Amino acid sequence: MNSSVENLIELLTQKHSSLTQLSSLPALAGGWKEALTLLAPATRALVRRAEPMSRHTSLRVGGAAEFFIAATTPDVLAEVAAVAQRSGLPHFVLGAGSNVCVSDAGIRGMVLQNLCRSAEIAELTCVDAGHNLMELFVRTMQAGLSGLEFAVGIPGTVGGALVSNAGAYRANICDFVQEVDVVEGGERRWVGPEWMEFSYRDSRLRRMGGPPATLIGARLKLRPAPKTEIRIKAKDFQIQRILKQPWEPSAGSWFKNVYDCALAESLPTLPPAMKQAGVVPAAYLSEACGCKGFRIGGAGVSPRHANFIVNCGGATADEIRRTAEHVKALVQTRFGILLEEEVLYVGDWDEAIV
Repeated sequence: MNSSVENLIELLTQKHSSLTQLSSLPALAGGWKEALTLLAPATRALVRRAEPMSRHTSLRVGGAAEFFIAATTPDVLAEVAAVAQRSGLPHFVLGAGSNVCVSDAGIRGMVLQNLCRSAEIAELTCVDAGHNLMELFVRTMQAGLSGLEFAVGIPGTVGGALVSNAGAYRANICDFVQEVDVVEGGERRWVGPEWMEFSYRDSRLRRMGGPPATLIGARLKLRPAPKTEIRIKAKDFQIQRILKQPWEPSAGSWFKNVYDCALAESLPTLPPAMKQAGVVPAAYLSEACGCKGFRIGGAGVSPRHANFIVNCGGATADEIRRTAEHVKALVQTRFGILLEEEVLYVGDWDEAIV
């Protein structure tokens, strides 16, 4: 073992739980094999090799992660994230596995699955990023707290919702964020919502090129309301989703809606409310191009909702992506609009990894 690793192990032995000390780690030439020695023994025991990502994604596709750990406590999640960030090693944080399409070749480096699911329910709710979003809504509804009704039927975690600024029915999760708990540069701290740089179905954590950061938790400001009122509102949203959304495995809505007043005004069959708002649903454009029911291998565009790419059975990630690219090309040809993905393509799309 080289001297730099010995020094790092000595440092972690003195106080392995200190993220401030972890922030001083140098880059490791030995990659994750070497970095695993920097984790606490109990954390290191949780690491798995060559874990098939199809087991952990709602699309049921994806090759293996080179290294994989399922973190059930915020401290473990923060520890691994800090080592990854300060060592300059590739890593990807996964929640419930929705809103992502993992390549057939898999993912290099470490996949950190966030299974931290604690929450303190109050007007200022403090919740782990790994908590299921819809379950959080149910808990807040039972406490007579309104705000998360839009989450009914949205798969995934609070963290995933924050990364993509999830929302529906004129509400977005960014509207309720007071603070987020993050690990950035190997240090854990609470920051304000401006740090996230929220925009429509986007945040700084979706964008490539910035310094890596990992969401640990959040504080959400909700408002008291009669439980019956909350339940009725949520039930209406739930019925709309049941009627429209497919039952087959999917990642959720594939493309973002288009905000273009001129385009909206030019579409004679677009509902007046959408024309007035200048918003054109991606599903509208896809359906107008005849994409419903289109298939490539085991992948297809849902016959029920034209903005859902589904696994009809035995699909590969490549087939899923080629189906989405087909929709994208048809919409651009007909409407001159380049659709932007809401789903994230993750992993190596060029070659096998494990």
